[in-house]
Amino acid sequence: MNPIDIFRNDVLAGHVAVITGGGSGICKGIARAYASLGCDVVITSRKQDVLDAAAAELREASGREVLGVACDVRDPAAIAGVFAKAIERFGKVDTVVNGAAGNFLAPAAALSPNGFKTVIDIDLLGTFHTCKAAFEALKTAGDGLIVNISATLHYHGTPLQIHASAAKAGVDAVTRNLAVEWGQFGIRVVGIAPGPIGDTEGMKRLAPGTVGEQARKRIPLGRFGTIDEIAAAAVYLRSHAAAYVTGEIMVVDGGDSVASPMFVL
Repeated sequence: MNPIDIFRNDVLAGHVAVITGGGSGICKGIARAYASLGCDVVITSRKQDVLDAAAAELREASGREVLGVACDVRDPAAIAGVFAKAIERFGKVDTVVNGAAGNFLAPAAALSPNGFKTVIDIDLLGTFHTCKAAFEALKTAGDGLIVNISATLHYHGTPLQIHASAAKAGVDAVTRNLAVEWGQFGIRVVGIAPGPIGDTEGMKRLAPGTVGEQARKRIPLGRFGTIDEIAAAAVYLRSHAAAYVTGEIMVVDGGDSVASPMFVL
């Protein structure tokens, strides 16, 4: 059963979401779920052709308008322009999903300063830029929500991932701090920390072959997660059922981050 199917098909009606990294992977899945449940959606990533194809696919699947606007989240002026276009088209923005990210495998001793900085700039600074650009719109709309897509890499030492781990730890800190600062404006700020999600390009590149199989054996539920399972968490967090949830990082990883290494034995 698709986990999205448990939600009423108008549960997100009246909401307008900007989703960074929405042209592919997990955030495209979140965009699909949001649109199918009544939310108007703006997706953004760096390549307009990828966005055009994704937006057309999502429009066909949901029957709703989906707007694709190319943007590099490392550029504060560019992400501010996305919100201006979203408001011009839909009249408001009350939801933001920060999912734009970069990653690659690299041993710390061989990682260049620019390589480290690039991941920090996309994941961490991009999240900050987007949150800041969204602030006035979220405050004005009421019932504002920011969902920051994190990871579980930094919950323990992860070889070859010092750059991504540092970035995602920073994203979690942004989530908690903004939840405290912006709660007075009716803005909730939450995170989702996905574990290994099998149907993503990242898993294919970062955990290929036997590495992926070893990772699967380490998961207490015995399988990788799916994009739709992460999307379902994002739908819940946008729904009225989560109206009193803020500052929380929801871990969706099949128990991977809490399992002892002895579990495999």
